[in-house]
Amino acid sequence: MPAGKFDARLDTVPLSPGVYLMKDSSGCVIYVGKAKKLRNRLKSYFGGGTISSPKVRAMVSHVADFEYTVVGSEPEALLLENNLIKRYQPKYNILLRDDKGYPYICVTLNEAYPRVFKAFRPDPEARKKGAKYYGPYMGSDCFEVLKAINDIFPLKRCKKVFPRDIGKERPCLNYHIGKCMAPCLGTVSNEDYRAMVEQIVQFFEGKYDGIEKDIKAQMEECSANLEFEKAGALRDRLYALRAIRQNQRVYLEIERDVDAIGLYSDCGETCVRKLELRQGRIVGSSTYFFAGEEADKEEILKNFIMQYYEEAPFIPPLILVPFKMEEDDLEVIEKTLTEKLGKNCRLHVAERGELRELKDLANSNAREMMVRRILRGGNANADPSVPLRYLEELLGAPEGSISRAESFDISNLGNDDICAGMVVFKDGRADRQSYRLFKMKRVESQDDYQSMRETLERRFKHNEEDGFKYPDIILVDGGKGQLEAVASVVRGMEGTENIYLAGMVKNDHHKTAGIVFEDGREIRLEGRQLTDSEMGLLRFLTTVQNEVHRFAISYQHKLAGKRNIRYKLENIEGIGPAKRKILLAHFGTIKAVENASVEELKEAKGISEKDAEAVYQYFHRES
Repeated sequence: MPAGKFDARLDTVPLSPGVYLMKDSSGCVIYVGKAKKLRNRLKSYFGGGTISSPKVRAMVSHVADFEYTVVGSEPEALLLENNLIKRYQPKYNILLRDDKGYPYICVTLNEAYPRVFKAFRPDPEARKKGAKYYGPYMGSDCFEVLKAINDIFPLKRCKKVFPRDIGKERPCLNYHIGKCMAPCLGTVSNEDYRAMVEQIVQFFEGKYDGIEKDIKAQMEECSANLEFEKAGALRDRLYALRAIRQNQRVYLEIERDVDAIGLYSDCGETCVRKLELRQGRIVGSSTYFFAGEEADKEEILKNFIMQYYEEAPFIPPLILVPFKMEEDDLEVIEKTLTEKLGKNCRLHVAERGELRELKDLANSNAREMMVRRILRGGNANADPSVPLRYLEELLGAPEGSISRAESFDISNLGNDDICAGMVVFKDGRADRQSYRLFKMKRVESQDDYQSMRETLERRFKHNEEDGFKYPDIILVDGGKGQLEAVASVVRGMEGTENIYLAGMVKNDHHKTAGIVFEDGREIRLEGRQLTDSEMGLLRFLTTVQNEVHRFAISYQHKLAGKRNIRYKLENIEGIGPAKRKILLAHFGTIKAVENASVEELKEAKGISEKDAEAVYQYFHRES
């Protein structure tokens, strides 16, 4: 688009708050934004200045037209922007999309006899009619929550439809063991059943005290009426509720309701993890993924808060955020949430104390969820072999020719514990049974090149004849220099001419950023809008690079630990390698040796009284 294409139109744009829509040549809305001063914001796009963000440059290059709406205030602009983003789902906006691999729990309050079940996507129509959705949860978390609900509440679990099926069949076993209210009998009104379902809603909101009080009252009433079986079932439900409360760590001394939002970016995506504290305990969490990197974090956070809390079943008075937001956005968002909540709602960056601990926990959870997503190659339905097909395309290799990928990494602590790890991926999935570890035999000082040479020479002594197939591709941890060094070793070996080589390039933040090939071609996979194929390849390379580094450094730490134990015990006069092994075999750990008395040390076979005294004195010199 020529820089001056919209110059004349820009002069007519007012200096007022409002919302603007960018359109492509087909008339589709590709971006929606808000501005305090519309003319200034649009001039930043089309005024001929330099645009630093690759994402914004890509968006502007596709703009063929724009339109705008003037509003009276920034809060109005923020709300209108949010509504238009939901309506148009623009390509370049941050959109709140649910990963199908993370289910919700639905409570159908819109029905006469509400149900509680797992759902993979909220139904907008059901939500408008009153259904509530909680989540999204990790799969295992969803199972545990549903199990807890079934243990505590006598909810119907059959597929009968009420009131249609009332009185048609006898109640099932769950009724007789106190696990179901049996609305099928016709003796339970929909008001009574809904009252129990309202307790389930309280359960999701962490309001356990009210539930416990109600169950106690019912139990006492049953006991007074000599209905001991029902009282026993209520007692079991009460115990189940108390067990859940005891297993939940108290994060806040003051019982208060707080949400903590954590962010973590990698592979062109950002994970948002929201932890829900109710009465000081974590009672739930939600996980979302957005297209966007670290540079987009402010827009991601703003859009997440606006889009999520617009339909959230509950808004707490305090929301912890991971960083300071722009003052204008902060003021508008707090005002919007306060009006929706009906009382003051504050966004806060915790700098100290238990609230900071909670904020850090949310961030670390976001990182864990992102690592999990990368390891499984995207969402739950992703085909892990797709990145290999794209890699074949980039290499000009026949389709299906790349199945086994190997990667190597060197780890050491100076001149000590020099080792290497080898990881193997088959059809895009980690094949942990084929992983191998190498402790250097020839290399005695820190030299990554010579260590890699020894590792590769020892690895390629094994082939299909001894059950160890050659790789189709070796992914080198590093850029062009490291790739050339590995190629000089591999290409000098027999039978390696059909093995592809590529280097996994990192950026200044030590995150995977691209791939380089033997012919010198380098493809950067960050700082721009990625295609689905590029995104899949970036995830795969990140997974391989992180896994080989983790595997190698874990082995190095293990070697260092053994060396430290050996040095610690063998520093004791009279204790050599043989007696060190005896002590560790007898006591199991160095800590147990340290805590043992002289008499206990003497019980180890081969340890004399003199040895026992020496060991004891070594660990108890100060006392």
